[in-house]
Formats: sequence, C-alpha cells, structure tokens
Amino acid sequence: MPAAKTQRPPFLKAAPNDQITAPNKLFLPTYKWMLLSRVLEDKLGSLYRSGKIVGGVYLGRGQEAFSAALAVHLDQAGGDVYAPLIRDMAGRLAFGEPLIDPMRTYLGSPLGPMRGRDGNIHRGRPREGMLAMISHLGAMVSVVNGVLLSRRLRGIKGQVGATCVGDGATSTGSFHEALNQAAVEKLPLVVAVANNQFAYSTSTDRQYACADLVDRAIGYGVMGYRCDGTNLEECLAVFGEAVSRARAGDGPQMVVGSLLRLSGHGEHDDASYVPATMRKSALAGDCLELARLRILESAWASEEELDLWKTEIVNQVDDALELAGSEPEPDPTGEAWCSLSVRHLCEGNLGA
Repeated sequence: MPAAKTQRPPFLKAAPNDQITAPNKLFLPTYKWMLLSRVLEDKLGSLYRSGKIVGGVYLGRGQEAFSAALAVHLDQAGGDVYAPLIRDMAGRLAFGEPLIDPMRTYLGSPLGPMRGRDGNIHRGRPREGMLAMISHLGAMVSVVNGVLLSRRLRGIKGQVGATCVGDGATSTGSFHEALNQAAVEKLPLVVAVANNQFAYSTSTDRQYACADLVDRAIGYGVMGYRCDGTNLEECLAVFGEAVSRARAGDGPQMVVGSLLRLSGHGEHDDASYVPATMRKSALAGDCLELARLRILESAWASEEELDLWKTEIVNQVDDALELAGSEPEPDPTGEAWCSLSVRHLCEGNLGA
C-alpha cells in the first residue's frame, strides 16, 4: 500500500512572482489553497451524489478566499490555534491539514483522524493546533478562549487563536458569552464571521437589526473590520492586520466578510430560498474566478500556468481518493470505544 501523502503539495511552496507588491506576497499561494479546496470539494460533492459518501457534505464554495486568507496568516509551527467551521476546507488546507485527512474522513477510513467514527467535518488534530469542530453554532469561540487562557497561565506568549463562524452564530448565547469573555480577558483571538446572508435558510434581516453586522464589535469593545469576502486581496489585507494586532496584544479582533455561499447549506439543500436578485448581485461573485482574473490582469502568472496548477491539483485529489478508497473499512468490534481523552476514566477502566 502506498504511503499516505501528509505533506503540503510541493508546488504550493513556491514564492509568488517578485513583481508582486509586498501586500500581495500571499496572493498566489492563497489562490492555490483556494483552488485545491474547490477541486477537492467538487470531488466530494460528486461522491455524495453518487452514493459513495453517507451523512452530510457541506461545501465552502464561494467562501474560499475569506477562509484561506485567515489561515495563511496563522503560524501552525509557532503554536497558533485554528478552529474552522463547516465551510472552511480552504482554511484547513492552508493551515496545514494533509489532503488525505478529509478524504479519509468522508470515506470512513479507520486510518483518518476520526478513525471512521465521523463522516464529515468534525475532524481535527488538536496536538497540531487544529481543534475538532463542535457543530453547535458559536461553540468553538469558548473552546479557543480556553486554549488561550491556559497558555497565558503557563506564561506562553505570542500565539494567536482563530475561529470561524457564520452570521447565524452571532445570534447565539454561546457566541455572546465567549466573545464577551475574550474581550474582558483581552485574549489574542481572531473571530472570522462569514456573513453569507443566510443561517441555513434564515435571511440576515431576520437575524439582526443593526446596519452592519460588524457594528456588534462595538458592543463587545473589540476591534471590528469589514471586508468584501469575494475579494482575495482585500481579505488578505484585513486578516493580516487583524492577526498582527491580536499577536501584538491588542485583544480580540472580529472580521466580518460579506459574501454569498454558492451552494445550499449542504448538498442535500437546493437553496431555493435565495432570491434571484441576490444570485445576480456582487455578493454572488465567485471568489476563485475573481482571483484568477486578478492574477491574469496583473500578469502574475499566465493562463497556461494556471491551467497547469489545476491539473496538478486534480491529480493530487485523485491520488488521495485512490489511497483512501483502497483502505479497509472500520471494524467496530476492534475499536476501543472511549469518548474521553483521559482513557482510564472510561467505563470499565476505573481502578485500572
């Protein structure tokens, strides 16, 4: 059996063209993470529709720029913590998740991070800084707070915690309590709010009455930013400042990106509740295609180079699928069913 590919694709490590100005040094690498995410999720969606994936498949189509722009500013090797949400495949990959991990998780391989126990997006590698996701809206903010507080108590400095939520999460008690705590404690936290206009099918005019969602930052006493979530350049600039301020000790930073998810809540949802006028608005711009046009207009890469990048990525995704698909199915009879990290407290192990 071939060895698992756990490293970032080599071609993604290449530095951008020297002609790119300093603020845009991350543009090409981030675009490639976005492209990898889109190709991977297109494959996962196809597998779901063909009945090869059970459970739900939730795509980040249209949110790749906002997601990846945060992750590329984080330093996994330096101890930063990242808590992604269901549409953050691009951010996961950019932060350092091996390509094989999502494929193994969706296909139920026991060699994946969830050992075949979970079929979609709750995976994580906490020891490597990527927290396993809790589905309940807003819940991960307090988890990141706990990590940051524990490090403060141990005297660890210079590390940032980041988490992603949607517009719907900002209406929950979990989000309110956690962001208020982070503000009071002045934690080095970055909260990315993807305002994709719908909490499942509930439109934003039924969620909040303030003129702009970023206005909520004022009430918590944290720094708030707004950006066009379809514009990679703008997302990179805003997240760059937010992460730098958090790392410098300026407390929590809240970034709200305006965009529209270009798919349903999940692959089971046809998103028929989205008005036709909104589908034709600027919010519905495809961030991946817009980034591609920016690259070509700026001559940062040729069309042939962009096509080659996609071909290489398609091959890598196909290799990951072949590997995960060749692995054995999970065997529940051989699994040690312990839901606690402290195994000796599990039922049947007490006193051992």
